Amino acid sequence: MGELKKLVEEGKIKYIGLSEASASTIRRAHAVHPITAVQLEWSLWSRDAEEEIIPTCRELGIGIVCYSPLGCGFFSSGAKMIENLSENDTRNRLPRFQPENVEHNQKLFNRVNEIAARKGCSPSQLALAWVHQHGNDNIAALSVKLSTEDMAELETIATADAVKGGEVFWWTGHLENSDTPPLSSWKAT
Repeated sequence: MGELKKLVEEGKIKYIGLSEASASTIRRAHAVHPITAVQLEWSLWSRDAEEEIIPTCRELGIGIVCYSPLGCGFFSSGAKMIENLSENDTRNRLPRFQPENVEHNQKLFNRVNEIAARKGCSPSQLALAWVHQHGNDNIAALSVKLSTEDMAELETIATADAVKGGEVFWWTGHLENSDTPPLSSWKAT
């Protein structure tokens, strides 16, 4: 962070962001130089960031950039989208798209689809509207208005443990939010 701070001071970069960082790493980095944004997976089926990371970002005034708000496309058409994946599509290897988890996760999609039908929108729009309702993200879903009851219903069916198959981290298969070890523990090589 110190080196990134120098780059900001030299005018070589304007902003500093983090990706998949833990709340403690965000706090430590932000203490060195203000963090502009944190990128993380956040959707109806990836809600663990709500426990510590999102509150930390909100407290510190850090923007949140969500990736995979549609659950790697699952909220576009549910299990049907899996049928159209090419053989070398990375999603074929993700736990949430494995046969033992798809049937369970389809039930979540069906409930989201029911709510979307009541709202007169697609499941994708509803999923984006849910994320948007938590902040100023995903402008494409602005036309979907969710009541307090809608939000509560979505959050009831999409609890942190409602989805089977672990979280998505596209290029490695899975990764927990990184908690960088303290600098004092680093060893020079």
